[in-house]
Amino acid sequence: MIPGAGDPGQGGEAGHPLLSLRGVKRIYGAGDQRIEVLHGIDLDIRKGELVAIIGASGSGKSTLMNIIGCLDRPSEGDYLIDGVSSRQLHSDELAALRRNYFGFIFQRYHLLSHLSAAGNTEIPAIYAGMDGAARSRNAQALLERLGLGDKISHLPSQLSGGQQQRVSIARALMNGGQVILADEPTGALDTKSGKEVIRILKELNAAGHTVIIVTHDPSIAAHAGRIIEIRDGSVIADRINEFPTEPLTREESAAAGEDATPDLSLSPFRAFLAGLSRFQEAFRMAWIAMISHRMRTLLTMLGIIIGIMAVVSVVALGRGASQKVTDNISAMGTNTISIFPGKDWGDVRANRIQSLSVFDLEALRHEVYVDSVTPTVNTSVLFHYGSQEASGQINGVSDQYDRVRGADLAAGRFISREHVRDMAQVAVIDDNTRKKFFSGEDPLGKIIILGRLPCVVIGVLKKEESPFGNPDALKVYIPYTSAIYRVTGNNKLSTIVVRVRDGWSNAVAEQQIINFLTIRHNAKDIFTSSSDTILKTIQETTGTMTLLVSCIAVISLVVGGIGVMNIMLVSVTERTREIGIRMAVGARKSDILQQFLIEAVLVCLIGGILGILCSYGVSLVFSYFVQSMSMVFSLFSIVAAVTCSTLIGVIFGYLPARNAARLDPIVALARE
Repeated sequence: MIPGAGDPGQGGEAGHPLLSLRGVKRIYGAGDQRIEVLHGIDLDIRKGELVAIIGASGSGKSTLMNIIGCLDRPSEGDYLIDGVSSRQLHSDELAALRRNYFGFIFQRYHLLSHLSAAGNTEIPAIYAGMDGAARSRNAQALLERLGLGDKISHLPSQLSGGQQQRVSIARALMNGGQVILADEPTGALDTKSGKEVIRILKELNAAGHTVIIVTHDPSIAAHAGRIIEIRDGSVIADRINEFPTEPLTREESAAAGEDATPDLSLSPFRAFLAGLSRFQEAFRMAWIAMISHRMRTLLTMLGIIIGIMAVVSVVALGRGASQKVTDNISAMGTNTISIFPGKDWGDVRANRIQSLSVFDLEALRHEVYVDSVTPTVNTSVLFHYGSQEASGQINGVSDQYDRVRGADLAAGRFISREHVRDMAQVAVIDDNTRKKFFSGEDPLGKIIILGRLPCVVIGVLKKEESPFGNPDALKVYIPYTSAIYRVTGNNKLSTIVVRVRDGWSNAVAEQQIINFLTIRHNAKDIFTSSSDTILKTIQETTGTMTLLVSCIAVISLVVGGIGVMNIMLVSVTERTREIGIRMAVGARKSDILQQFLIEAVLVCLIGGILGILCSYGVSLVFSYFVQSMSMVFSLFSIVAAVTCSTLIGVIFGYLPARNAARLDPIVALARE
């Protein structure tokens, strides 16, 4: 059974010492740098003793205390706690001993400056898994017992040296502290405070605690019932002090009583609550560390903020551009198929082939997969209205053009089937033509001359914003029959555009058209182009560009992650002493790892959220300067950004957190 894991402190009553050292050596360095600090120490300490280990500075007494308190391990020999060899215990079991079995009182108090007296007292209980209410209750009782009832919420900086040492004693007793290890407990105190601390230690011994005092002062050692003198790493004297200085009176001994050891055994449910409590403490400490160094935290976050903002903004911009293109193509009809003469793009014979005829147009109208169809007959001429003239384009179309292309009227009506049949001299003008010739007047019913053909304006199209063609060109739409027989004199159709009926696949309809016209012409003399294919190509191109720019933006995330790692490494160095204190009072390596990892993840997560908010700010600025399109955010990109920032915290925070967890508690405690 591991001492401290169940019912600690029963050694000595079953015949074996509570603490036993056999041939213990402590050696630092190797080879020529090998230094042996302890030389084969043999020592037994029984339950309930008040022992003073005395020696000059450098004699090895502090090293001996560190081994007794499981802060350090012997290089040779063996150390047994309640009959169990420390060599058999792994790091978490040693942490359990420090947490539940030993209580440390340090010369320099080693209190955490950002925690109150109660907060410092509760630390061992947090790592032991004691619930919050019990922790608070026990801490308050201990501080009141030590005369600090009115100082519970005070920070260490608000307490005197003697008061800070009493807080340190309360912390040592929080989980029972069957063995109290006091390292020069009065060294930093005035005479009055020193006497008070010695009185408290003697009371604790009277209450059943085994107390070991490490000191260089004979007057302090004189209070102990047993004095062990150490010199140059060896025990030179071990004697009983039959007449300790100022022994407790019978009343004081009775008042000290027998301390109750907290119940630290954990059921599965309590173990879960204990883990949750440790996580909450790690989270709280990470948060305190962040707000205590706001500027450093903000600078650490900056790389993450910029990276996440860049990624989310680029993705939103790419989605906005893609949607804009999609909308423009949708306005022209996303399910349209254009038919051209020739075998393929670049066919030099295409201009000479008379493969598309009016009869093909009428035949296609009746196919089941065709919703609507229109030809295109284009030519450029001079437009005249009054004394004004300008070059423009005539488009010969059918009565179904507006449905095929999704054209919307701003005024008037579109060309009818009767207009097509009668080769009527009517025209529908676009918004550019209206502005050019009819600014300030209603164009409907007016006559505009297209080359030599006068036409009555019967409709005006809404302004069209398209990425294709010249946005400033003047366009007029007339019946294709009028264009063929009254303008060009050529019955050749430039193209035929088919809108596919809803429910039909563009690919299937496209193949049906090719088969249909090939049979009609007894040869394949046409080729097709689907707007669906164009849309997919544009979307793929936009997606590729978005991915490319996103990859560039991800580089800034990696740079930000490296920044987080560097700052966290600095943070570990700055907080080495804090880590040592936590390990001394029982923190596991996993507790330290968890605390620093949580801090790294918090920095990155908050940076990610701020980056997303900045992205929305960028979109507001973007929409102010660019009205033609907007940035489109997706839930996926936001979730991905948050996930990415969290992973960066885990990946780049792990090394500093691991370094913190692997610190030697002795080295860490020595760091100021």
